[in-house]
Amino acid sequence: MLRLFRRIATPRDPMQLQVSHAGDSYKIALKRVAGATRFTIRVRSATRDVVLTMPVRGSLTAARDFAERHAAWIGARMRRLPQPIPFDPDATIPFEGVPHRVLHQPLARGTVWLGMTADSKPAICVAGDARHVQRRVSDFLKREARKRLEDSVRRYCAKINVKARDVTMRDTTSRWGSCSATSGLNFSWRLIMAPPHVLDYLAAHEVAHLIHMNHSDEFWTLTHKLSKDTDSAEAWLKAHGASLHRYGARSSNKD
Repeated sequence: MLRLFRRIATPRDPMQLQVSHAGDSYKIALKRVAGATRFTIRVRSATRDVVLTMPVRGSLTAARDFAERHAAWIGARMRRLPQPIPFDPDATIPFEGVPHRVLHQPLARGTVWLGMTADSKPAICVAGDARHVQRRVSDFLKREARKRLEDSVRRYCAKINVKARDVTMRDTTSRWGSCSATSGLNFSWRLIMAPPHVLDYLAAHEVAHLIHMNHSDEFWTLTHKLSKDTDSAEAWLKAHGASLHRYGARSSNKD
């Protein structure tokens, strides 16, 4: 039988749109959300990007008009974001909450180690070709984060007689740690740049989730029992956590 009608494919929404203000252009990611009743725009400091949330049935024309009306606000917020700090020679980055200078020592043996500058300031020393400095610093931070988090997880698991399936390092922007249904614990490697009590608290927090997969009163009671630094670490993350995402190479949202 002949098909007299066929479904005409409709183009999908573009993943992003672009607006300009004062000579600068900004990419805006579009996100349709069930239950959304209006358009909203967020400038996210961790990922240095802009997201426009819209109703499922919202029109793209209306979304673009809304973004263009807020172009000046977007530009002002983007300009106020802290500038990214790549892991380049002479950059200053935090390690366990203490500023360290990236000290390139091309003729030295080894790869990366902790040391001191000529004026006795803490340093992350990097040997080898300058082209490898960023990668070597990044790898070093991830290794140190894993080492310390695994030690903390092991200690807290022993306290409450539970076992984590594994410990994984990620570069998440929405959360510092997570616990899977299969008892796998995931952490942001950027915690190595925070003070030690913050990293240690996050280990206690996720180990507590091995007992309570929620944020109930029982969960928080256990977390406080495991870590006396719960309140101070939460306060530090709220005040300074987003700034950890400025370190390391990142692409810009501005064209």
